[in-house]
Amino acid sequence: MTNATELAAILHGAAFAPSSDNQNYGSIARAFLRITGPDATRWLNGMVTNNIKDLAPSEGNYNFLLNAQGRIQGDCTIYREPGGGDAAFLLETDKSQIETIHQILDKFIIMDDVELKKGVHIAGSQFDPDPMGLAVTGARAVDLITRIVEGRPGELFVAPQPNSFTYASLEGNKVIILTHSQSDIHTFEVWGPRGVYKELYRQIEFFETRKLSPETVEAYRILSATPRYGTDIRNTETNKDLPQETAQAHALHFSKGCYLGQEIVERIHSRGQVHRTFLQFTLTGKLPTLPAPLEANGKTVGELTSAAIIPLPEGDITLALGYARREALDRHEPLAYPGGIATPRPPK
Repeated sequence: MTNATELAAILHGAAFAPSSDNQNYGSIARAFLRITGPDATRWLNGMVTNNIKDLAPSEGNYNFLLNAQGRIQGDCTIYREPGGGDAAFLLETDKSQIETIHQILDKFIIMDDVELKKGVHIAGSQFDPDPMGLAVTGARAVDLITRIVEGRPGELFVAPQPNSFTYASLEGNKVIILTHSQSDIHTFEVWGPRGVYKELYRQIEFFETRKLSPETVEAYRILSATPRYGTDIRNTETNKDLPQETAQAHALHFSKGCYLGQEIVERIHSRGQVHRTFLQFTLTGKLPTLPAPLEANGKTVGELTSAAIIPLPEGDITLALGYARREALDRHEPLAYPGGIATPRPPK
């Protein structure tokens, strides 16, 4: 059950959760692949759906990996590391995906001078294959993170913009900060070696920051309408999702040049739409067993893939994520699931 106090801490204050705890926090447990070499920029730009070659140092963007048929094989955020010289990139993804993504990318290194290495480069020659991290999130996360970490010697730390990679200092130890945002809520992932992680955890607790349960992390993901690969974005025998079906337009770039699966993405783009789309729904009825079919006039027109009861100040609501066919949405037909009615919500 989602904790109302924990959710309120995200919406109005600050809270934290481990980003390296795969056992209990699978939905936010992260892993890394570092991509280097003289050909890294050109090669990586041809492997993913977003524009990698124009990333400035410290910038990042969200991406899909596709097969030749344009079906999604995985998702990730890719950052260009700060600094000069040959560009180096840090790929961050769900821990459950890292092996598959590594294998997909490695298969396409043929005559390219590119190296893939699991882990993060923290400072100097320091490379950590298994860093530990915390995610600090919430409406006041900026205030909290600026109290905990420091900038360059003699400088205050200035909270970076969303989708960025920044080096900072924690009690004299170098850490990496990766930023994300969902609407006006910012998340700062702080990563470092195990010893630094313990100090980070101590300082977070010193400011009496509320720790989030896995259930609250999942509920907030649904509240913010953020799909998760493997749950809402699928590559299975029965569901092989296309990029435009997921409504994640920020993962696509239409003038970057060729990449794997581009022909299908461009064909869909030129036609203007796909037959179904990803949505957030308000549920009237019981919490469904997932995945749950959606029906209109006795015909299956979609399905629900995630759902949770969300405790808000104005009262509990049940929200879900899933897909519906466009013709049913255009006709504003009632959408039924086993146990209730699903009402589409406006896109965020």
